[in-house]
Amino acid sequence: MAIEAVDEARRGLGRIGVALTTPLAPAAEWRDAARRVERAGYGSIWVNEAVGGREVFTQMSVMLGATERIVLGSGIANLWARHPATMQGAASVLADAHPGRVVLGIGVSMSALVERSGQSWSSPLTRMREYLDGMDAGVEAAPVPAVPFPRVVAALGPKMQELARDRADGILPAAMPVEHTRRARETLGPDRLLIVTQAVIVEPDPEKARAIARQSPLLTMPGSPYVRSLRNLGFDEAALAGGGSDEVIDACFIWGDEKAVAAGVRAHLDAGADHVVVTAFTPDLASSAAEFERLAPVLL
Repeated sequence: MAIEAVDEARRGLGRIGVALTTPLAPAAEWRDAARRVERAGYGSIWVNEAVGGREVFTQMSVMLGATERIVLGSGIANLWARHPATMQGAASVLADAHPGRVVLGIGVSMSALVERSGQSWSSPLTRMREYLDGMDAGVEAAPVPAVPFPRVVAALGPKMQELARDRADGILPAAMPVEHTRRARETLGPDRLLIVTQAVIVEPDPEKARAIARQSPLLTMPGSPYVRSLRNLGFDEAALAGGGSDEVIDACFIWGDEKAVAAGVRAHLDAGADHVVVTAFTPDLASSAAEFERLAPVLL
């Protein structure tokens, strides 16, 4: 992997970005939200996908065309949604059209989502290794961007992180405590990107904040890799049962007033993250943009 891509990404991303993950909305609303986030001063916008529905590269193209300087990241582009050479080609086209403004985040998703799409789940590590081989084989047929784009892997466990360290430009973990960030930086070393996605809840009341956090399916979905990673961090079965104890919720979600939220985000940066992608519990794109505008003075 190219050190140039890592260095360029660090310069372009800055320290804080946001995730816009509303499943369905008109393109005009996506454009407006992207412009508002860019004007607020954030370094990046990240969008996700399952298999079908809102296709991530098309979505990124809409938002890149509506903005001027902000970086767009796929968090994640689902490898079950496309051939590896198509993944390489799609990211290359976007990076060629928008130099220095694209980060490719790829991931294996989760078994329940993959099987719902009619495909058969297989070993995530083997699948990712073979997929990266296929992407590399597709490089010669793809456009060559003037500014190389980084490839990061949604890696929670140490084995996937080691694969990403050796075969990609970094990792993109989500919903993990600060201790996970610290350990991930030790695994990656200094020359790989560590981009952390972190949910924040601007609510100082503990009961209300934890109730909002428990709306997330990440800890309750069958076969959740997040539960497995938390177990590896030392949380026992009792703490992980029923959507997570208060201790688990407090480790995985940042809540409190604006200053507490900002301090929680800074803790990931202090632990070795290059960039923190903030996500909020909001019902639509307009309210997401408003929340990020409100947080910009303390986060940035």
